[in-house]
Amino acid sequence: MTSDLSSEEKKTNYKKDLPLTLGISALYLVLSYFLVGFKTDQLIVIGIFNALYYASVTTKKFIIGFSIFIVYWIIYDYMKAFPNYNYNNVHIADLYNFEKSVFGIEQNGKLLTPNEFWLLHTNAFLDVLTGFFYLMWVPVPLAFAAFLFFTKERRNFLNFLLTFVWVNLLGFVVYYLYPAAPPWYVQQHGFEFIAGTPGNTAGLVRFDNFFGIELFKSIYSKGSNVFAAMPSLHSAYPLIVVYYGTKGKFRKANPFFITVMVGIWFAAVYTSHHYLADVLAGIITSIIGIFTFNWLKERKPLSSFIQSMLKLIS
Repeated sequence: MTSDLSSEEKKTNYKKDLPLTLGISALYLVLSYFLVGFKTDQLIVIGIFNALYYASVTTKKFIIGFSIFIVYWIIYDYMKAFPNYNYNNVHIADLYNFEKSVFGIEQNGKLLTPNEFWLLHTNAFLDVLTGFFYLMWVPVPLAFAAFLFFTKERRNFLNFLLTFVWVNLLGFVVYYLYPAAPPWYVQQHGFEFIAGTPGNTAGLVRFDNFFGIELFKSIYSKGSNVFAAMPSLHSAYPLIVVYYGTKGKFRKANPFFITVMVGIWFAAVYTSHHYLADVLAGIITSIIGIFTFNWLKERKPLSSFIQSMLKLIS
């Protein structure tokens, strides 16, 4: 009898929530249509959110907490509607020359950037290895977040997601203050600024070619803005995972996280997606984000928000 009553209560709660979740879903689709156009990715996001919200009490709590990450993804996607090169000049030649002057490698009497050096020393092993490392920048943080949630480390789960989003927001600010072209752009277009340049797989095309697939091609065709290379947020993410990996029950996995982190840093340069300066800027952004979040979470506004979220997902 108790089980039936519990089931009825759940149905009642879901009926109350349905107008809200449908309204949010519809608003997201309409807003997306006018800002960036309709894409099937948007339906996938809505489908996952609603499926998990109504599947069970546990998955509902998970997706409520995980909505922090979904908000980040939506903001990132909407950046397409407001290209950063419309607000500040894009740094191409000056960044390239800075990279060469500070991190240049001399070969045969010629000074090369690290990207140019590795472009002359590619091999199939590194092509495949760096491709796998670069694929991990999304699955590893997401899997780590899921682990924190399902092992009842809900506070660390929230702190991790909020730090992740906070570091991204700091990076986005720099994107708009300092639009920057990636190394592959110089390799293909020189120092001329070409607005609306589509995303490019750069050195990751060698991974696709090795396996005869178009995995990275499909990923980078959806990029928000190619002139957002500084800082490298790909390089920031694994450092956040390593930081939170030192806490709680996941310490034994930290050697793996550290390996992935260093691998992503190297892959960013090897594949010509980022300068070494971009990678270092990403690391600094992550460190600043972690320290400032730790300060902010002790202040009342954020502290109250975290407490409210904990009540919803615990």
